[in-house]
Amino acid sequence: MLEKLQTLEDRYEKLNELLSDPEIVNDSNKLREYSKEQAGLDETVQVYREYKDVSTQHDDTRAMLEEDLDEDMKEMAKEELSELADKKVELEERLKILLIPKDPNDDKNVIMEIRGAAGGDEAALFAGDLFRMYARFAEEQGWKIDIMDSHESEVGGYKEIIFMVNGSGAFSKLKFENGAHRVQRVPQTESGGRIHTSTSTVAVLPEAEEVEVDINEKDIRVDTFASSGPGGQSVNTTMSAVRLTHEPTGTVVSCQDEKSQIKNKEKAMKVLRARIFEKIQQEQQAEYDEHRKSAVGSGDRSERIRTYNFPQNRVTDHRIGLTIQKLDQILDGKLSEITEALLIEEQTRALEQIGE
Repeated sequence: MLEKLQTLEDRYEKLNELLSDPEIVNDSNKLREYSKEQAGLDETVQVYREYKDVSTQHDDTRAMLEEDLDEDMKEMAKEELSELADKKVELEERLKILLIPKDPNDDKNVIMEIRGAAGGDEAALFAGDLFRMYARFAEEQGWKIDIMDSHESEVGGYKEIIFMVNGSGAFSKLKFENGAHRVQRVPQTESGGRIHTSTSTVAVLPEAEEVEVDINEKDIRVDTFASSGPGGQSVNTTMSAVRLTHEPTGTVVSCQDEKSQIKNKEKAMKVLRARIFEKIQQEQQAEYDEHRKSAVGSGDRSERIRTYNFPQNRVTDHRIGLTIQKLDQILDGKLSEITEALLIEEQTRALEQIGE
């Protein structure tokens, strides 16, 4: 581990030199590439340097104890040695986690798709609850929400809503939301007070840059139509809504949230690029996908990952067996307790794999 850390520190220093090189400064692509690489190494290198400093202090203090000291000095040295030993262990654990291979998408913005699945109107209402939950969570994190497309239900909620979450580290915290979310509650329309079970699915896609996904404009069929509201009634007489079909993959994306056809097309392109990027990753990064499966489940949209039980104010994440009696708070965006538990589980299993 120490050899690897030293190699990373050497690379960090080399990047410092490169970023001061006039040729690199004048090359925007290289400058961006090296700056991003250095930023990715910064925390690991700083913790490693602190670890080396603490290790040196630890060795020096232990050497002092071998000298002829009076009792007071010896007690002080023993106390300091104990504190340094604890600090050293703490830094070692942090370094182990920092050395876990990072998900290359963690720092990206996210495109999320929520759809009412099993349960009809109740599923659409729950899809609306989930959107509100993620919007509140994003607000707490200082992220911005931009609705790309939505189809409201006649009773409220959404048959489908697609939105982007813009913010540093958005994917790292939201990637675990991918899957089927189940709700157990008494619907407002249920006169007998019986508990119904409904499901909404959540898809979490990292935003893909143009350089990551090469889409030929000739492969895209563009259709325009009038936007519609709940029940399919027209809410806009202009042909502002856009449907993009990527013919090689059969991927179809519609967007009607904006009044401008140009803006709708721009948003639809972002979703299209993200979906194609997801397909490319599934096909070309099987090993990485397998790593994620072993960490927190397959992430398949049909996989039931969480249950929200209203009568008992309970939320259960089935992948890690976590149950929290705070459903009201969680639906209000207080998701950190769950996202952090999932991250710890992923890190723990990744460390176990490294040790094997």
